[in-house]
Amino acid sequence: MISLINGTVRSISSDRLIIEVGGVGLSVLVTAKCSTSLNLGTHVQLFTTLVVREDSLTLFGFLDDESRALFELVQTVSGIGPKVALSIIGALPPQELASAILSESASTIEKIPGIGKKGAQRLILELKSKMHGYATSGVMSTHQPAWREQLASALVSLGYSAKESDGAINLLVEERAGQDIASMEMGELLKLALQSGRRT
Repeated sequence: MISLINGTVRSISSDRLIIEVGGVGLSVLVTAKCSTSLNLGTHVQLFTTLVVREDSLTLFGFLDDESRALFELVQTVSGIGPKVALSIIGALPPQELASAILSESASTIEKIPGIGKKGAQRLILELKSKMHGYATSGVMSTHQPAWREQLASALVSLGYSAKESDGAINLLVEERAGQDIASMEMGELLKLALQSGRRT
């Protein structure tokens, strides 16, 4: 995983940069705000995420770590891929997006290209519990209950992607609303999550 690059800006367009690192030019997809803030020939440090597909390797870059963290978090929402996630990060600064999700302001999120009403509702539903402390402090709150982290780890070890395991756990939480999930045995939680995951 390429998570950080330091190099010289060799080309700038509205949605991508070419950064020379050790004599090699890396094509990095960025937001329009990021590209307009840089100049040719300057040195830059980008926090990056490498997205691997069967037919491509795509590098996404951000000027700060919190934007990258939010970019990765947004992709855990069903139906949100890296291109739409980049559009979201480009349209709203991290703190504004977190504030809109926490206040359930769907109208603010709907204005983002590629989202729409249903997408805004999914973002609010699936991310609201993960955004506390982020809108005000500007620091990503990644702390999750221990049972959720253990369950996610178990699902990933069984071949689920991070996004699929998150979706299965979200379904489990919805189905067991009102129950004290934290007190249940991990084996039982894993069985229920696997059943939920099959229905997605």
